[in-house]
Amino acid sequence: MTTAVPAPAPVDVAARRPVSAPERRPASRFSAGRTLRYAILLASLLLVLIPVYVLIVTSFKGPGDATPARAWALPQLWTMDNWTAAWETLSPSLWRSVQMVVPASIISAFLGSMNGFVLSRWSFRGANIVFTLILFGMFIPYQAVMIPLLQLMLGLDVPSGIPSLILVHVIYGIPITTLIFRNYYESVPKELIEAARVDGAGMLRTYVSVVLPISIPSFVVVLIWQFTSAWNDFLFAVFFSSSQNGPVTLALNNLANGALLQNYGVSMSGALLASLPTLLVYIVLGKYFIGGLMSGSVKG
Repeated sequence: MTTAVPAPAPVDVAARRPVSAPERRPASRFSAGRTLRYAILLASLLLVLIPVYVLIVTSFKGPGDATPARAWALPQLWTMDNWTAAWETLSPSLWRSVQMVVPASIISAFLGSMNGFVLSRWSFRGANIVFTLILFGMFIPYQAVMIPLLQLMLGLDVPSGIPSLILVHVIYGIPITTLIFRNYYESVPKELIEAARVDGAGMLRTYVSVVLPISIPSFVVVLIWQFTSAWNDFLFAVFFSSSQNGPVTLALNNLANGALLQNYGVSMSGALLASLPTLLVYIVLGKYFIGGLMSGSVKG
């Protein structure tokens, strides 16, 4: 008896055809969200640059033209007399500020680097307590210790002016520099330190030959921070120096409150001159600043 084999079902060719994906419309190059973000950024930029515009424009105006009523207007006659007068007045104090901030930044950076290395990689009893006490110095208001600190400087016969300011900025810079370097050295592989110990290197040799060469990112961050803080300081300058031996912030204050008070152009020119060094530091080293801050944020 022959069994009938059922015929195969017909194949639906149309059903087996690949279904083409629906056509997608090209995304708009400038979507509403992106336009809104750019508009907010542009508005924020203009808001920040408005004072800078007034500052620059006023610095090129003459005495009769630099008035609050014409703050937004361009100069009727562009002149460099304000810049010349400001430079003649501030140039000695600018040089004194350089003499102050450079050694203060470098010394505090190296002290913070050594402290951070010892507290992160050479554990000893009470290390956390020492680190906490060092950080406590960051939260002490300057005004609370200004008079005792001044009496201490007088008792130690530290000369007023640049020497006193260097010492003060080094002392007050140690907490923040120690914190930055300690966080950075925590991310350094332990195997690197252990390899130096196996090779017979002591603590100082390990720091100089192994740790110091890889600390450039943190040094950039600390130097920018300390340079800016010391350069813009005014409170310490008032207590520990005078107009004859003080930094540029003190001279700038005397310039604004002196005989040239009514000449806003000279004051604006002096403010721009005083801010140029910190601006140049950020322009030259600014791209390394964020990288240095983030270099110690991840362990590895």
